[in-house]
Amino acid sequence: MHAIVCVDRNWGIGKNNGLLFHIPADLQYFKKITENKVVVMGGNTLLSLPGGKPLPNRINIVLTDIFTRDDCIIVPTLKELFIELEKHDTNDVFIIGGAMFYNTMIDYCESAYVTKVDDFCSDATAFFPNLDKKHNWSLIKESNNQEDNGYNFVFTQYINTRIKEIKY
Repeated sequence: MHAIVCVDRNWGIGKNNGLLFHIPADLQYFKKITENKVVVMGGNTLLSLPGGKPLPNRINIVLTDIFTRDDCIIVPTLKELFIELEKHDTNDVFIIGGAMFYNTMIDYCESAYVTKVDDFCSDATAFFPNLDKKHNWSLIKESNNQEDNGYNFVFTQYINTRIKEIKY
């Protein structure tokens, strides 16, 4: 299982249930990595997607006990999420948000794809765990500097050296 996220210099990821940045190259990267895979998210993340609709060409699994829908897989508890995830190849599973869900799931992930934007958003209200400060996470890849839509950024990949075992 993996996480995928775009962060600012302070590991901020969002404000007001939206993204901090609109970077077309990052959105294309996200699509390339997750297309035909399984994306897992919290309920607010689903509602924040364009039109509040599941991402196309992916299996969408949503952890929420607030609503049910027929256009994606809804699981109301973490235990039921873990049972559902057993049906899928863990290499095809991507945690895509939001902040609380990332915090819950990050140590179950074997890797994280982190787009690091060279910017600081002082009004960010949602944050991703700072993997540079987590003893069990190591940076293993970093792209050359990229620029798009006025932002400088790099694509990175981290690995988790102590993956938490899923138990329920």
